[in-house]
Amino acid sequence: MIAARWIEHTLQPRFELGTSKGTINARSVWYLIAWDTGRPEVQGIGEAALFPGHSKEFPADVRTKLIELCADTSDWQRRLTTDLVDVPSVRFAVEQCLRDLAVSGTKQLFPSPFLLGQQAIPINGLVWMGDKATMKQRIREQIGKGFTTVKMKIGAIGIDDELELLRSVRGEFGPQDITLRVDANGAFGARDAMAVLERLSALQVHSIEQPVAPGLYEVMAELCERSPVPVALDEDLIGLNTRDAKVDLLNNVKPKYIVIKPSLVGGWAATQEWIELAKARGIGWWITSALESSIGLNAIAQFTATLDVDMPQGLGTGSVYANNIPSPLLAERGVLHYRPEVAWDLSLFA
Repeated sequence: MIAARWIEHTLQPRFELGTSKGTINARSVWYLIAWDTGRPEVQGIGEAALFPGHSKEFPADVRTKLIELCADTSDWQRRLTTDLVDVPSVRFAVEQCLRDLAVSGTKQLFPSPFLLGQQAIPINGLVWMGDKATMKQRIREQIGKGFTTVKMKIGAIGIDDELELLRSVRGEFGPQDITLRVDANGAFGARDAMAVLERLSALQVHSIEQPVAPGLYEVMAELCERSPVPVALDEDLIGLNTRDAKVDLLNNVKPKYIVIKPSLVGGWAATQEWIELAKARGIGWWITSALESSIGLNAIAQFTATLDVDMPQGLGTGSVYANNIPSPLLAERGVLHYRPEVAWDLSLFA
């Protein structure tokens, strides 16, 4: 018989995480913990990490579902395709928890050379928003750490200053040396987005994520068709939990790329469906974390490692927390490693 409990945990960033939607000074996540009553020492752990301002869920939704799940563990597998579809972060937590329990709580979820420490996942460096001087320093730090793909958040300090920062990179590094991505988080209006895209094009930017707010499908479709910079959909994927809705988005908006956050779209199964639909339409994709702790990031990274990716993924966020769960994951010099010789510290769940 399976028993379960859940806990809520607050993660503390080492610095303010700036986005166009405001700064993040703390991050709440929820852990679902399950065990067989005959082997209570073996625990499966999954993380629900909704993202306020981006997720369609609310903390109350997560807590309610976790209470229900812990009260009745008999039908978790069935619920992955029924009521949990509409609470994507909890659905992903259940996926993780069941798989971790099946591998005796080892957190070794997907066998691969990555898990053996033999291969690494290419990742981009991430430049969070701040004042202009701080952002310039952060760009330098990312390049100094060996990242050859750098993603910069834009849309908060003013496009002129942001373009100047990007221009300073291009003054030293060509696109063959440093790939520049930008993420607007929907910061620009329908009227000014194209002008921004044209200015970014002059700097040979690889792509822009979500230039306008999610839900503006006609505007986004026009931008995707006309933009001189490839457009990637990010927030527009969130909340589309049926196959028909996904097909409709991709067929009508026709982006060059999609950016998939498993915690926000519903976990591994939902991510795989997005990838299959994108591939069938010649749309590129990459996977990113959504500021999970090491539990969720590990689940995303191990899955991603099975997909034979060569484009840098967005999986380098684990080091932003001062109180993250110590794990075998290590991001350095443009890649994410799994170090099998390093033990997990799961004292939080004791």
